[in-house]
Amino acid sequence: MHITIIHPAIGHKKHTKYIRTWQMESLPAATIAGLMPLDVTMSFYDDRMEKIPYDIMTDAVVISVETYTAKRAYQIASEYRKRAIPVIMGGFHPTLMPDEVKEYAEAIVIGEAELIWYEVIEDLKNKTLKRVYQSKEVFNLRGVKPDRSIFQSKRYLPIGLIETGRGCPYSCDFCAVASFFHSSHRNRPICDIVNEIESIQKEKNIFFFVDDNFIGNIKQAKELLRALIPLKIRWITQMSIDCAYDEELLDLMNQSGCMGILIGFETLNKQNLALMNKKFNTKHGEYTSALEALQKYAIRIYATFVFGYDYDTQDSFEETLQFAIEQKFYIAAFNHLTPFPATPLYEKLKNEGRLLYEKWWLDEKYRYNDLPFQPKNLLPEEITTLCVTSRRQFYGFKSILKRLISKANYGNFFMLRNYFPINWMHRYDVDGRNGYPLGDENFKGTLIKVRDNE
Repeated sequence: MHITIIHPAIGHKKHTKYIRTWQMESLPAATIAGLMPLDVTMSFYDDRMEKIPYDIMTDAVVISVETYTAKRAYQIASEYRKRAIPVIMGGFHPTLMPDEVKEYAEAIVIGEAELIWYEVIEDLKNKTLKRVYQSKEVFNLRGVKPDRSIFQSKRYLPIGLIETGRGCPYSCDFCAVASFFHSSHRNRPICDIVNEIESIQKEKNIFFFVDDNFIGNIKQAKELLRALIPLKIRWITQMSIDCAYDEELLDLMNQSGCMGILIGFETLNKQNLALMNKKFNTKHGEYTSALEALQKYAIRIYATFVFGYDYDTQDSFEETLQFAIEQKFYIAAFNHLTPFPATPLYEKLKNEGRLLYEKWWLDEKYRYNDLPFQPKNLLPEEITTLCVTSRRQFYGFKSILKRLISKANYGNFFMLRNYFPINWMHRYDVDGRNGYPLGDENFKGTLIKVRDNE
């Protein structure tokens, strides 16, 4: 049996392709590949980087789908449906929107695949594929072994993507992760993580721990950090700012090779933080003391902010921009709020009649960076424009030079060497996806749904 694994792009413009030359590997694809039985051969295509050869024979196609890639995934599935090849979809979007995704896939996997993938493959071999697969147990994350051999001959950044845990203990109202994992968090066994790092250590310049919240459990995180110290690696990750008040944790992060962390500040407005159920961001006081602690341990920050909550005004953008520059963040993102399906935010906006599209991710009129709902104090177009303006100013030459003058940013040769290239790439990409379509504009015809009797 031969299985084709596909990583869908967000979309492609007519007659052109938006190909980012600094693409990271697809860890979901490698994770699925690692679950395949030995008697199954595989092909992998990254729609962000290459054309999909639909006419090459395969027994089934597997696609991990996120909300932003749903439309493109359905287009890909339609091409294979023309050729009578079954498509299996899993990931966040199928779990949060199973009834929708079932229309475009012969089978869907709800939740995590590890405990049920063998059943999927056996049913596929026996031509008894079910419409829905869902594990009744919670996977303990033991034995996860991504198969990175599928990446051979593809040009990716030399960044090793490693999963140390899944989920997040918090319940932010906009977060699809909280909805998917029901605000829970689990850690992988430390020995599995160390073994995986060692297996690819020679090939990677830096590791990215892709966890939605690396510090889901502080005690377990400290144990992992102690195990990382002898490996002498460089790494980055994502975590919540409330952990910055534990100096032992920060010291261990520094010793183990932490080069930087992504922190979702989201907003400087405490009323907005309350609306998004993220008051824990300031439960120890203002951001300043936490940022001073991170600076002390030379931990660089990728700060992310979102705009569109009820207490945002035009002044919110300038205040946030100046805060980001003054704090000398290594990089930062200024994005509009996105209501992902099945989140409390989406349901709230839907009940208030503020959604501008029933399903923005499928609507022909929707474009990347459009605001898909009506904010209270600004027009949707104003928020889109002000987000782009904030990015342009943050990645202006004056800001780049000013932010460099921080011991955390210039104190490490590796991160100093990469400071200008990384900031330049973000500067170049300020408008990169603005107005970009979801799905491929070159796709001809209509989406082909699974017939009811299948």
